[in-house]
Amino acid sequence: MKTIILIAMLSTFILSQTKFDDVNELVKAGEFTKASKLIDEKVKTMNLSHEEIFQLQFEKERLERIRKDFNKTADDILKYVRKYYPNATESDLQKWEEDGSLEFKVIDGKKWYFARAASNLFRINEEAKKQKELIDGFKKDPLDVFLESYIPKVLDESANSQEKLVKPVTFKLNYKVTVEPNVVPSGEVIRCWLPFPREGHERQKNIKLLGINSDEYVIASNENLQRTIYFEKVAQKDQPTVFNIALEVTNYAEVNFIDPDFVKPYNKNSGLYKTFTAEKAPHILFTDKIKNLSKEIVGDEKNPYLIAKKIFTWISTNIPWAGAREYSTIENISEYCINRKHGDCGIKTLLFMTLCRYNGIPAKWQSGWMLHPGEVNLHDWCEIYLEGYGWVPVDQSFGMVDSEQEDEKYFFLGSIDPYHLIINDDYSTPLFPAKIFPRSETVDFQRGELEWRGGNLYFDKWDYHMDVEYIEPK
Repeated sequence: MKTIILIAMLSTFILSQTKFDDVNELVKAGEFTKASKLIDEKVKTMNLSHEEIFQLQFEKERLERIRKDFNKTADDILKYVRKYYPNATESDLQKWEEDGSLEFKVIDGKKWYFARAASNLFRINEEAKKQKELIDGFKKDPLDVFLESYIPKVLDESANSQEKLVKPVTFKLNYKVTVEPNVVPSGEVIRCWLPFPREGHERQKNIKLLGINSDEYVIASNENLQRTIYFEKVAQKDQPTVFNIALEVTNYAEVNFIDPDFVKPYNKNSGLYKTFTAEKAPHILFTDKIKNLSKEIVGDEKNPYLIAKKIFTWISTNIPWAGAREYSTIENISEYCINRKHGDCGIKTLLFMTLCRYNGIPAKWQSGWMLHPGEVNLHDWCEIYLEGYGWVPVDQSFGMVDSEQEDEKYFFLGSIDPYHLIINDDYSTPLFPAKIFPRSETVDFQRGELEWRGGNLYFDKWDYHMDVEYIEPK
């Protein structure tokens, strides 16, 4: 049981034991092939514990995942970039590499760019962003347009009704995972964990399983902070294997009009405070970079809400959204965000949480799906605890709304719309039933996880799709 739990909770790490320093050095030098061969040699010849063997084998798997993420050549990048910079050369790529706009790795002596590096360049680099707008024209993101219209209505309804929970929406969800034919031998059992909504939240109610394409399944109890529905299928030769569930759930917008003067002092001896202001390796660590950034952002502010507001504002202003690597390949996500100066929803959220916790503000992870009309996708956000208000939602990725009204501008610092489906109330927690092999996603859980007796099935072996039907009160 100890071994199974270890694998289930396995997250990204650097092998710390002295006996593995030679592996670490090869990995840092980008010598992935040599590192993999050395791992094989150590597993075969050294007297290692089960835990050490699993750590080494996962490190080898992590290197393969990095290769999958970094798969573009300079020619690939230039082909994309030349739509906006027709005369771009490799010297331009080098300039963008040096300022952090183009993410790359040298693997086995060859430079490889992140799969989404080209498109990210035009999100991260301000000059490139303007050049893209010059060619394509400016068009405001449809989600931003929707929220700028929707949020004032939410605030008005909450203020007029004096209700915290307003504008309920019932979602009918059809979620399907399709495993490619022949990735598992015919007759073998594929084990599957799919996301299942969390109970116990005021703003998420009436969760129903409407259908599932299996006679036998297990829904994890709500004690599981990354909640699943588990079932199995037998692979058939030349046929895709489909896992399909249909759900119904009703969610509400939650509005909290927060007055900083009404935020009370924390009971620093409480279990809640100690738990949710603590470090949580490897992604929430109070490193020197976190401490220095916190000093720059927070200054002498003491009020918890105003500290959170300063952090929220700084990240919204200075950390643009960009497509991200798989989290299982990143050693410390919050510090990665500081170093790269960009991030997706989860990366930005973990930086926000780390800075909050360092400043004594309890913060906890929350994630699942965003189900906004026209914008259905995986999504991460969090909650912070303010004494006098309790746990309130924060969506750092959505950031500041384009509005002159303060309550609209900072809506996502304490409030949230009903289109956030909650699957997880923590990250990197064990799935139920326990997964035998390391997860494809060691941090989050939204797409699902699959394996068979021969090993884990990584994301490149299957596809996922969510259909949403909206039922809103008239």
